[in-house]
Amino acid sequence: MTAAADPIALAQALIRRPSVTPADEGAIGVLAEALTALGFSCRRMRFGEIENLYARYGTARPNLCFAGHTDVVPVGDAAAWTHGPFEAQVADGVLYGRGAVDMKGAIAAMVAACARTIAAGQVTGSLSFLITGDEEGVAIDGTGPVVEALMAEGEAVDHCVLGEPTSAGRVADQLKVGRRGSLNVTFEVEGRQGHVAYPHQAINPIPVLIRLLDRVQSRVLDQGYPEFPPSNLEVTTVDVGNPTTNLIPSRATARINIRFNPAHTGRALIDWLTEEVAIAQEGFAGRITLQPALTGDAFLTEPGPFVDVLAEAAESVTGARPVLSTTGGISDARFIRALCPVVEVGLLGATMHAVDEAAPIADIERLTDVYAAIIARYFAVRPA
Repeated sequence: MTAAADPIALAQALIRRPSVTPADEGAIGVLAEALTALGFSCRRMRFGEIENLYARYGTARPNLCFAGHTDVVPVGDAAAWTHGPFEAQVADGVLYGRGAVDMKGAIAAMVAACARTIAAGQVTGSLSFLITGDEEGVAIDGTGPVVEALMAEGEAVDHCVLGEPTSAGRVADQLKVGRRGSLNVTFEVEGRQGHVAYPHQAINPIPVLIRLLDRVQSRVLDQGYPEFPPSNLEVTTVDVGNPTTNLIPSRATARINIRFNPAHTGRALIDWLTEEVAIAQEGFAGRITLQPALTGDAFLTEPGPFVDVLAEAAESVTGARPVLSTTGGISDARFIRALCPVVEVGLLGATMHAVDEAAPIADIERLTDVYAAIIARYFAVRPA
């Protein structure tokens, strides 16, 4: 069995590269070597200090893309690990290491599935890989600019499978068909410092900030959206930085995060919050500002032929129909959706980002079977 066809050996090779964002440490090279051996044309795409990879097998359409990331989060307390975080040890049928779940194990399963289906002559279009080294970090120089470059070049990608660890109880029991959007906003209220015994000589920013937060948090954003839970706004921090009991501070800040469904856009929410700031500013002698940071808008890959292909392929391997889900945080699907429809399916996420991150060997092999079934069914059905 070649290295590309063995998901466990390839997962181990990837884990042994300590690619903590933004470092690559040769992880992209390991993957490119495995894909080149299968006949993929590999293109390294570097943005800033981030290594990215776009690889393609074939030139015909449709083009089914597999996406993921080789970067990982820090290990935390290395001494707390039962097995070295970058040693990729197998013990009692379990592969240990940072990235085993999120998501080097899934990438290895993708490559092995491609090897199997290419050898079987089941690929009657193109297969491609879109892999970044900047998913766990700020995600500025990763999938987003790669997608923009591919679109500018007219690269045709028809559908994408993203290998995030979306499974809950068993491999492929869930398909992520959408994600909520995420908006972070910092409010800053500037007043004037003064003595608490002489409040007329000061401008206290705190009551204004409290009223503003109460107004925005009291609003019911929506009652939900098809396939999505209700949107929620949470206050994540309030800071004054005042250790003195008899001092009115000059500044107060707060941050909120809104996780929102497709009933909203990030732009519309920013406009609403800007209006709330204007209301709070009325009659206030100080100044209120907001700094929004939109991580990504909500999206949904609608049920249809592509989703059916994935669901039927998963069921053919596992014996059970997967649930369609939109729960969880954000992922690079928020960038890929601009290129093509995207659905996420990967390993169980119970140990991702944890000490002793680990994936059972049987799960990686089962996910390889699922990905191979997806490829075979995709080119047999050729969904529009």
